[in-house]
Amino acid sequence: MNASELKKGESAKITLVEYSDLQNKLIEMGCFEGNAIKLLHVAPLGDPIAFDINGYILGLRKEEAKLIHVSLN
Repeated sequence: MNASELKKGESAKITLVEYSDLQNKLIEMGCFEGNAIKLLHVAPLGDPIAFDINGYILGLRKEEAKLIHVSLN
């Protein structure tokens, strides 16, 4: 599953960041294999999404969150 499919309050571990133009940017922001990720908030229309990644809040568009593969804890 990917990070955009998490439910509010659900936690997971990042297993993969898909190759794309954004891959390096996402990795620099802490989205890399083994890090914890938790969905905090979703905007009313579903975009953007706020995640807690190892203690800091990161806002991503839904298309960006789809690049982050996760496994549930």
